[in-house]
Amino acid sequence: ALMETGLINKNEIKDFESDNSDLPGHPVINRKKGIEFSNGSLGMGLSVGIGVALALKKKDRKNIVYVAMGDGECNEGSIWETALSAPNLNLDNLTVIIDNNSFQQTGSNQEIMDIGDLEKKWSSFNWITKKIDGHNPDEIFNALKPTDEKLPKVLICKTVKGKGFS
Repeated sequence: ALMETGLINKNEIKDFESDNSDLPGHPVINRKKGIEFSNGSLGMGLSVGIGVALALKKKDRKNIVYVAMGDGECNEGSIWETALSAPNLNLDNLTVIIDNNSFQQTGSNQEIMDIGDLEKKWSSFNWITKKIDGHNPDEIFNALKPTDEKLPKVLICKTVKGKGFS
């Protein structure tokens, strides 16, 4: 996404996770490159996202905060603390996009910690929940459209890990 928007170029992407790269494995703040926050621990991105969404609400700003995360990241307790908080804080300006590929760093979600039906879980926390094909740009675009509901939104994007790469 950073490359598509022109914030980084094709040569920089080749240095991803290399020594002295602007693109280490865990993001380090670099606003010139479009990286607005340092993070790395699983679950931290959603915690930052909820803070930004709340601050924007308090400033009466209309921005939408997007948080991208993996389904394996939903093993973290901090995810569920923030998931419970966001609807109670009326954060309709928060959208979470989950890459639901059923894998995490060291294996399948079922082998490591099977958390079951993500759609039911997020719905039970009072989120607008949409399960979509994460490889279909039209479905993603339509699911991102604003709604009149005053709740945070989560898109559970079913994907195939590494689709299109050998």
